[in-house]
Amino acid sequence: MPDAGMPDDSPPDSSRIAFTSGSDETVLPTPDPSAVAATDAALAEPADRRRAALSAVAEHWPRHLEAWAALAELATPGADRYAFARVGYHRGLDALRAAGWRGSGHVRWVHAENRGFLRSLAALRDAAAAIGEDDEAERCRIFLRQLDPSAPR
Repeated sequence: MPDAGMPDDSPPDSSRIAFTSGSDETVLPTPDPSAVAATDAALAEPADRRRAALSAVAEHWPRHLEAWAALAELATPGADRYAFARVGYHRGLDALRAAGWRGSGHVRWVHAENRGFLRSLAALRDAAAAIGEDDEAERCRIFLRQLDPSAPR
């Protein structure tokens, strides 16, 4: 029995030690079902009306990341694609922070809720490269790999 005035040199009780299992994982909340349905309907529109329909979805549900990702993917290369992707990316960062993400940890493609953000980030990578923002494109590429090393490229 240790002396009350002396430090206890016995090894710690291993039953009380908790080890982490690695990086935390963040899953965004399930999007509003009405926004999902509206996005699906917009994507089903004929090609000449699809962008306007998606823009209406983004205006009505500006936090719906799938709408921004789809707008970025449909936009012509250049400033429009870059702008839509950037909005989706920043809206996604806001959503991640609100969901408890603190700047590190996985945001995996396997969770459908995360795909709007990841698609926006991938579109931003591609749009940045297309307009000569090579350093931004590289940062996006690295960030995507850090968020989900096993995601489709």
